[in-house]
Amino acid sequence: MKTSQVWRLGMGDMQILPVARHRPPSKRPTWIIVLVSMVSLFLVCAYIYPPQSRNACYVFSSRGCQVLTDWLPPAPTRELTDEEIASRVVIREILSASLTPTKNAKIAFMFLTPGPLPFEKLWDKFFSGHEDRFSVYVHASKEKPVHVSRYFVNQDIHSDQVIWGKISMIDAERRLLANALRDPDNQHFVLLSDSCVPLYKFDYIYNYLMFTNISYVDRFYDPGPHGNGRYSEHMLPEVEMKDFSKGAQWFSMKRQHAVMVLADSLYYSKFRDYCKPGLEGKNCIADEHYLPTFFHIVDPGGIANWSVTHVDWSERKWHPKLYRSQDVTYDLLRNITVGLSSYLRVSFRIGTAIGVFSESLVYHWHSSLKFFVDTAEWK
Repeated sequence: MKTSQVWRLGMGDMQILPVARHRPPSKRPTWIIVLVSMVSLFLVCAYIYPPQSRNACYVFSSRGCQVLTDWLPPAPTRELTDEEIASRVVIREILSASLTPTKNAKIAFMFLTPGPLPFEKLWDKFFSGHEDRFSVYVHASKEKPVHVSRYFVNQDIHSDQVIWGKISMIDAERRLLANALRDPDNQHFVLLSDSCVPLYKFDYIYNYLMFTNISYVDRFYDPGPHGNGRYSEHMLPEVEMKDFSKGAQWFSMKRQHAVMVLADSLYYSKFRDYCKPGLEGKNCIADEHYLPTFFHIVDPGGIANWSVTHVDWSERKWHPKLYRSQDVTYDLLRNITVGLSSYLRVSFRIGTAIGVFSESLVYHWHSSLKFFVDTAEWK
């Protein structure tokens, strides 16, 4: 009893001392540190190893690469190779050289065809009366044409085999340019197919092309498998992916640019060796990429980035839309010319394309020829 009483009294009289609390380790903002580290690592990697495909830029933002490019410091300028330095010196001299004055400036109409020219009679009517303002050159890769127009007789140049999609197409274009450049009066050079027809009168086309200071070379950036997906890193360092461009084959270019194309060996060799169907599992088509890429690198401000030849790719096939004889109506021509006028274009390609000239028409010769003669704006 005494013991328990003593215990109770003791407990009641005891002063309760404060007990030290156990504090857990302080929770530092670890997630912030991790996030900052990851972002920093991402930016450093993006700077050192820039994305080779634009698709990688759109993971977090629709603006993608542009935002990242604007935010990051500029990448160091690459040192040019000896071949690039030599090439750029030549191109600079060509562009800065004053043109030889001529009293009889002409347009060179260069026809790239496998054989006969089905619209030769139409071109005869188009050229008639303007004999001193144009010249004609024909590259027939398979069958030598039998000409029906006096403007085409004896205008065939030495030709070689042309295979679609291969560098031989570029070789044929350069061969036409070389022959046309032999005449110092030729100041503008237009590449045409066997299916091309003019939509406007000669004077309109002549004035439009001769009094411009640019070349009409189609050029755009295509990030898809049929654009940059065809790029090969073997083209480095001279051709980078950011400069790899695409465009329609059909061009109209001034004399300085025609000389530049002939003088080029550096960029031509890159496309000859590394842009061909089946290489590295890709279908690189040289005539769709060489000239757009070349001019984008050496003289981007000197081209219009579109062609004076209208082409209908709405069917999304390897070749443009095919117009048959029953498809060619006055409304079709009117709609095309209205569309071309909105883009300041002057040509129409039938069948394989349509532009200042046009191609890809399956036709009944007599009815189609009469239709064009009766309805064309240059009648």
